Amino acid sequence: MENTKKVLLINTHLTYPEWSEGSLTNSFIQTARDFFTSKKYEVLETKIEDGYMLEDEVSKHLQAEIIILQMPVNWFGAPWIYKKYVDEVFNTGLFSKKFLSDDGRTRENPSKQYGTGGHLQGKKFMICATWNAPAAAFGDPQQMLLQGRSTADLLLPISSNYRFCGVEIMRGYNCFDIFKDSQIEFDLKNYPEHLQEILNISFRESHQ
Repeated sequence: MENTKKVLLINTHLTYPEWSEGSLTNSFIQTARDFFTSKKYEVLETKIEDGYMLEDEVSKHLQAEIIILQMPVNWFGAPWIYKKYVDEVFNTGLFSKKFLSDDGRTRENPSKQYGTGGHLQGKKFMICATWNAPAAAFGDPQQMLLQGRSTADLLLPISSNYRFCGVEIMRGYNCFDIFKDSQIEFDLKNYPEHLQEILNISFRESHQ
């Protein structure tokens, strides 16, 4: 149906046999799929590891009201196949002017800021990430490694791509310490509550 709302789930997992098989990523994807299906959303999906067509990915982004990136954190970022995906898909969206028109600045109006040329206003983007790091490693200036930085700080290069295109960035969802002290069942159980918050925000903004 034409008026059906759509969500795009992007699976960034890269398989490393006998180390990282993707079962946790798949569990979060399935939880999100079930949640949005129950809310009468059409679920669009991309599993980057399985390949993709550039124009199809641009189209999915244009159709989706909500875009969710599901990612295992590999060396403090997404698996490398996601960077390739971004470079290819976002360049296609730039060249076609479907995602954005340049960077927003013009010689005619020097007051326009860098990053204001996006065409994807009204859409929401969220990262759901699984970490080896414990929650205590973030937001604490006494922690030697991250020195008070948040998960959002570390993933800023990813969220900035979407903000650059006019997308609103939603609070992320994190599953911490997955190898040593995980609460995976709890995190999966509570994930729909977080997704409902995103829908509530979307509903309020659409009725303002």
